[in-house]
Amino acid sequence: MKRISRERLYLSTLAPDAAELARSWGLGVELAEYCTAYNMDRHFAGTDAGVQAELRGNPRRILHAPFNELFPCAIDPEARALAARRYRQALALAVGYGAEKVVIHSGYAPMFYYDCWFEEQSILFWRDFLKEIPDGITVCLENVLETRAEPLLHIVEAVGDRRLRICLDVGHVNAYSREPVEDWLRAYAPWLSHFHLHNNRGSVDTHSHLAEGTIDMASLLGEALALCPAASFTLETTQAGSNLEWLEEQGLVE
Repeated sequence: MKRISRERLYLSTLAPDAAELARSWGLGVELAEYCTAYNMDRHFAGTDAGVQAELRGNPRRILHAPFNELFPCAIDPEARALAARRYRQALALAVGYGAEKVVIHSGYAPMFYYDCWFEEQSILFWRDFLKEIPDGITVCLENVLETRAEPLLHIVEAVGDRRLRICLDVGHVNAYSREPVEDWLRAYAPWLSHFHLHNNRGSVDTHSHLAEGTIDMASLLGEALALCPAASFTLETTQAGSNLEWLEEQGLVE
């Protein structure tokens, strides 16, 4: 059985003990503090101090960019410009913190935009914005409210740049799509760089323990490791310790 190497396993700082556990297990950290954009502005000093403490002794880092009210496909050009400005800030922080990947929500909003608009305008946005991505950084677009795999896949395929890849959030698929997460995995495999791991009962995005939900996580991870041998994984739950113990019990982590 293939296993997740510790070099490719990260803990989200959603878990209060993520930094300490990452140090003791030899894992990386995914910084969640800047999911809320105002932490890059008026709350930056305090946020940065906390992040710097988390990073001490944790050399492998991923940064999760802000997502509230940010839509790369926005109809209003000022709204689209806001998304670009916040992403620039996130990229600058990623460089400063030594993060190699930045996770960015796709901005899919089914009640706001038709799928064709979301795809066409997102392609235009990312083709232009990729010119600003610093060397050594990969942007991973994350599915959230998507009910089908195709829109995000079409965007990344059409942009066709190795700096733009996919982050498959398996819990989001389980909560918002009727299609099995395994189908999403197979469709996304050539473009997958990162995974967000958490479980739920199939109706609400609860970010629950890997063993507490309707996803057969052991089976899914086995297939993910076979199809995406170079991808990284983040435990995106508040229960970091018990999830690590479960992965170890299942023989899924080195």
